[in-house]
Amino acid sequence: MTESDWRLDRIGSAHRGVNPTVLRRLDTGFAVIGDRQFLPGYSVLLTDDPAVTRLSDLPRPRRTAYLADLERLAEAVERACARLDPAFRRVNIEILGNTDPYLHAHIWPRYDWEPDDRVRLPVWLYERECWRGERHALAPRHDALRAAIGEELDRLGPAGPTA
Repeated sequence: MTESDWRLDRIGSAHRGVNPTVLRRLDTGFAVIGDRQFLPGYSVLLTDDPAVTRLSDLPRPRRTAYLADLERLAEAVERACARLDPAFRRVNIEILGNTDPYLHAHIWPRYDWEPDDRVRLPVWLYERECWRGERHALAPRHDALRAAIGEELDRLGPAGPTA
């Protein structure tokens, strides 16, 4: 497998340092920015163990740690997106596992500028062009967004914000 095949082994390529979507290494996985950015800031928490297929595969302490990492990434996305776009509304968090066989969780920013017929529906109902075409593909134009999410992860630290 070559470095250009990172999509075929997202977790392994993250461990090897060749997955270009990795934002930060977290306690139980990798915070990555999504390949598609039709909702800017879309991110995913990948488990660091490809043999883990569902949340319940993890022993309870590691499961709790994974959920803490998920909360940390979601808050970082929320902070970064709110700072960069005043139309930011909220984040949606989903653990689906219907396509990729390893544990991963989606963090979807939602915005006031979304079409009325989409804003209250699951993102999976967005048209095919959002998922396939080059228009929404992750690209250098997303570098500031990537940096902002990474900075927020760093600010939150491993234990989250302190009072």
